[in-house]
Amino acid sequence: MRRLGNTAIAAVTVAAFCSGAWLLSGGAGTHAPPQPTAAEARSGHGGARSAPALPPSPPDRIRIPSIHVNAPLTGLGLTRSGSLDVPPAARKNLAGWYEAGTTPGETGTAIVAGHVDNSDGPAVFYDLGALRKGASVEVDRRDGSVALFTVDAIAVYKATDFPDEKVYGAADRPELRIITCGGGYSRSTGYQGNVVVFAHLTGSRSRGRRPA
Repeated sequence: MRRLGNTAIAAVTVAAFCSGAWLLSGGAGTHAPPQPTAAEARSGHGGARSAPALPPSPPDRIRIPSIHVNAPLTGLGLTRSGSLDVPPAARKNLAGWYEAGTTPGETGTAIVAGHVDNSDGPAVFYDLGALRKGASVEVDRRDGSVALFTVDAIAVYKATDFPDEKVYGAADRPELRIITCGGGYSRSTGYQGNVVVFAHLTGSRSRGRRPA
């Protein structure tokens, strides 16, 4: 399949992830999802050098050990309006990747997105805003490799001021964006924006082989 690149994604972010059904029902009380601090939004992790790009291969699973994420990945396309589609809300431990774009580990910007919650409670990326620079992200790929990423920054953006080029734009090294809802919450309209994780490839290994 010919990949289209992320410029095909409309400038609307992933609004369908952001209804906040659990908060609306009162299930969370005052415990909204964590949000990144201004310090975490400042890009840079000096000790993490880029690794050579991997060949294209679809991803099967994403793990973020520091926030206990271990989730399968499904392919996502675009809606009729041009926004990124979403996984089924009922499958709260399922994330998705934009399958017409870059695969995680190859040169370019790969996009992964998932729900922050659903009507039953927290979903796969509920704690994404608690991530810190330097954290590790692992992506299992169908070719038997694991792409290892290091987090450079975690930022929150209002839906009305979402930096499309910064998030979706092309990169000359293997990079990863992980997106969910955030930016405050309104009972009338849901979440007001998105949390975005910026990461780049710093290594790889074969599946089944853990780092020393």
